[in-house]
Amino acid sequence: MCGRIAQYRYIDDYCDVLGFDGKWLSSIENKPLDRYNVPPTTMVVLLHQAEDGRHADLVRWGWRPHWAKDRPPPVNARVEKVAHGPFFREIWPHRAICPIDGWFEWVDEGGPKKQPYFIHRRDGTPTLCAAIGQFPDADEGHGEHDGFVIITADSAGGMVDIHDRRPVVLAPELAREWLAPATPKERAEQMALHHSEPSEAFKWFKVDRAVGNSKNQGSHLIEQSKAQSIKGRA
Repeated sequence: MCGRIAQYRYIDDYCDVLGFDGKWLSSIENKPLDRYNVPPTTMVVLLHQAEDGRHADLVRWGWRPHWAKDRPPPVNARVEKVAHGPFFREIWPHRAICPIDGWFEWVDEGGPKKQPYFIHRRDGTPTLCAAIGQFPDADEGHGEHDGFVIITADSAGGMVDIHDRRPVVLAPELAREWLAPATPKERAEQMALHHSEPSEAFKWFKVDRAVGNSKNQGSHLIEQSKAQSIKGRA
């Protein structure tokens, strides 16, 4: 999974798709986010649960433990290692959902530059990505070590033909279980390893290379280009 996503709906759209009763605690204004080209290290909408309730916060995309200052904060974590490796041990118990409208991958098709593709759910609903992180304190707010990573899995040759990794995407009922503090860590690991939405749930197509510059924004970045998508998967 390459490090670029889209979040352009209302915050309520992301919260509602999970199907929880009651309100979310959030300081995010409920208006369209209009972010069509979101790069790592920026603030991204994240849904998580704390003792005082369910939160919708803006959290920095990327995290590293305090002792790993010699490397950039990763934005993704491999599902095969995340539950047992030392790097993410501190945040593995702290689960979240990163709701996105889609993500971008770049494919080498033999030209001078790689071709970007936009991938999103076929049914048009938000994509609920499994994530873990260090979240803002309910009383003290954001801290300098806050951040999160999206969990990724092998996508059996790429979302087919596109890339060898993709986010672990959960159906709403599994996403609710993922967020629940009572869900055992062992169960969460099995969900991440075996219950991600299949590739058939998604569609993808070529988009304008302007998405390569993260300063570029606008809905035109997720519109299908005139070129044919891989294997006609659009």
